[in-house]
Amino acid sequence: MTVKQLSMPELVDACGALGVPGVGLWREPVQAYGLERAAKLVRDAGLTVTTLCRGGFLTAIDPAERVTALDDNRLAVDEAATLGTDTLVLVSGGLPAGSKDLRGARERIADALGELGPYAEERGVRLAIEPLHPMFASDRCVVSTLTQALDLAERFPAHQVGVTVDTYHIWWDDQAPAQIARAGAGGRIHTFQLADWTTPLPEGVLNGRGQLGDGSVDLREWQAYVEAAGYTGPIEVELFNDGLWARDGREVLAETAARFVSHTD
Repeated sequence: MTVKQLSMPELVDACGALGVPGVGLWREPVQAYGLERAAKLVRDAGLTVTTLCRGGFLTAIDPAERVTALDDNRLAVDEAATLGTDTLVLVSGGLPAGSKDLRGARERIADALGELGPYAEERGVRLAIEPLHPMFASDRCVVSTLTQALDLAERFPAHQVGVTVDTYHIWWDDQAPAQIARAGAGGRIHTFQLADWTTPLPEGVLNGRGQLGDGSVDLREWQAYVEAAGYTGPIEVELFNDGLWARDGREVLAETAARFVSHTD
């Protein structure tokens, strides 16, 4: 998504040219290119698919909407398995229209995880709950902290449900380092993502993720937390940024790789 202006073949070629060994894919461009074609493309290039984004949106109250959401998440699990990744990232979903019941929404997520976890396990896929910054709680994700994400995940086996640690969403939370340690002790850090926090945020706020090193986040500090917690997996960079998307994608990918080297250990 950092370089969504690149086609799938362009992305794979650019990663190869830069020596980037893995790529986190999003469902929409994979579906547009064709699932089986995309799987073959990355496999033939020797690229590891680190995660697939995204499943989730599991807070619906309407029974028909709930069935549709569960069916789509099962499809997402199948797509992840086809692509060869063991991790499906979940953005849990916001409040249904007219609702103010955060606790009820979180319980519906738990109910859905109870159905999806075993399905994913059978296909060799883990579910990674991603807490989003509280500014997204109403419309996108009622899970706002690692504490809340782990409280949900720990109802299920770690090989079924864990968490996503994303610096953009948790850097402000002074409880997050302890929760990273908690997640690591339980084997529940399923992926680690980097993005910086820059202000002012753009209108709509969604596409405000800053290029590494441009903002307020001490990226090395957060890397140290997850590594101290025992995480040894891939580190992803996920940037939603209109300015980056307006530039040449290969240039942005090269810049991002260089920033990664400069701002991590």
